[in-house]
Amino acid sequence: MRSLLFVPGHDERKLVKGLSCSADALIVDLEDAVPEAEKPRARGITSDFVKAHYAEVPIFVRINAFSTGWAQDDLAAVVLARPYGIVLPKCASSRDVKLLSIHLSALEAREGIPAGSIRILPIVTETAASVLGAASYGEHPNDRLVGLTWGGEDLAADIGATGNRGPDGRYAPLYELARSLTLLGATSAQVAPIDAVFTNFRDTSGLKSEAEQALRDGFTGKMAIHPDQIGTINDAFTPTTSDVEWARRVVEAFQAAPTKGAIQLDGKMLDRPHLRSAQRVLARSAAASAN
Repeated sequence: MRSLLFVPGHDERKLVKGLSCSADALIVDLEDAVPEAEKPRARGITSDFVKAHYAEVPIFVRINAFSTGWAQDDLAAVVLARPYGIVLPKCASSRDVKLLSIHLSALEAREGIPAGSIRILPIVTETAASVLGAASYGEHPNDRLVGLTWGGEDLAADIGATGNRGPDGRYAPLYELARSLTLLGATSAQVAPIDAVFTNFRDTSGLKSEAEQALRDGFTGKMAIHPDQIGTINDAFTPTTSDVEWARRVVEAFQAAPTKGAIQLDGKMLDRPHLRSAQRVLARSAAASAN
């Protein structure tokens, strides 16, 4: 998934609008976007929306953190609608993923949903403790886990920082560390690393630059907070025609020389890491074509 768009769970107009913006997935938000007084109503709206549209696009639901006491009510309301997955905020380590998985298993059984159908995408850097737990996802794998993502706003609040970016717009070193640990944690768990939102939705050039950097670093997609960001994100994570052609030639060259660890192509020496990179490009291209 290249693009995952956050949509407030209590705003029916924005939910419907989210369906038409070409996002690869939607994240219906029951957490930060919904005021406390609106949460009960948002659960009903979200459940109805997922039930009506789950076959059209993958729909995640971001529940409230376990520490709030609202997570169980969120799950009870939305699991029956069969969302594609649950986004778990304030996820401290793989133990929280396991806890969520136990809740999901019980609710799937209650609702007659095949066991393990609902996936989990945790946000793994929103507290200082959670950043330090990034390695646990590879050490304790979970079949429901489909990716790891991160965010710098809640982390800044947790540690008492006044901001998470410098004057040049780049993340400060601490947040680059959190981002890198998310990438490494996802890679070690063999799931998708998803980059954080770019909050200035009017800054298209800044978003483009950050999305392209995320791709170079190894992320496979990026979250969004506004429909206008989706085209830029999808473009950044979709291989170009020349990228795909080069990747095909690399794969074909290795297929023609299966016993060789390294080959020459257009005057360049290529080895097995280049083959894996080429295979990833082709896989990203195929996935983009399917959306």
